[in-house]
Amino acid sequence: MSTENIKEVVREKYGEAARRVVAGTGSSCCGASPCGTDVDPITKDLYDSSQVSGLPEAAVRASLGCGNPTALAQLHPGETVLDLGSGGGIDVLLSARRVGPTGKAYGLDMTDEMLSLARENQRKAGVQNVEFLKGEMENIPLPDNSVDVIISNCVINLSADKDRVLREAFRVLKPGGRLAVSDVVVRGHVPEDIRKSVLLWVGCIAGALNDTDYVGKLSSAGFEAIEIEPTRIYNIEDARSMLGAQGIDVEAIAPQVEGKFMSAFVRATKPGRCCAPSCCA
Repeated sequence: MSTENIKEVVREKYGEAARRVVAGTGSSCCGASPCGTDVDPITKDLYDSSQVSGLPEAAVRASLGCGNPTALAQLHPGETVLDLGSGGGIDVLLSARRVGPTGKAYGLDMTDEMLSLARENQRKAGVQNVEFLKGEMENIPLPDNSVDVIISNCVINLSADKDRVLREAFRVLKPGGRLAVSDVVVRGHVPEDIRKSVLLWVGCIAGALNDTDYVGKLSSAGFEAIEIEPTRIYNIEDARSMLGAQGIDVEAIAPQVEGKFMSAFVRATKPGRCCAPSCCA
């Protein structure tokens, strides 16, 4: 599948998810449950009640992530935060709370329906220090060295050009800035046909990186202090219904996939010193 085809599949999937939220018929289209139900083991129970208190219900229902980067990222008052693939805006609104009125939270999304939903959620929440931008994470519409922290929730795995995403993230971060994202990661070797089938369930697009590849791409982009921390390891029971419906012998593949697919919190830092002219602009 070409890069443009992947983008269109992702755009349609998340556009449809936003339309379902607006219609009140659920959000998730991954996992073992039918589309439109809210019991997907990938996206459930990511936010506790204290976090979502005061947020619009639609922002919570539209969360399609695999983790909670706002709970794990270190955010400080006055900082500027960028959420790649911000969807219905839940992580942007939560980040805006933490950076306070002297800080700023940007959300970047390429899907018109999600942007409309996010802006309506912002209006309902009455949050001022938020701005939602239309664009692609391969071409972030922000200046060099303009962001303190980049977060993302199970979105980088959807890109067909992850090297470019990470280079763009590095570009817009200030020296000393932090990348703190949740993503789907594969650990160890899994046969390619099985890998694709399981990842279609885990992330809806079979694009997750092996953990060592993720570290390598971050390093190539210029990041340092790279860490990958598992936050949820998926077991074969989670995927049984979906894989069985595809005609896959679940018992036969279980030894090859058990414990190898996970949501992880990925941390990395842009070096604090920079010799490029833009660093001193």
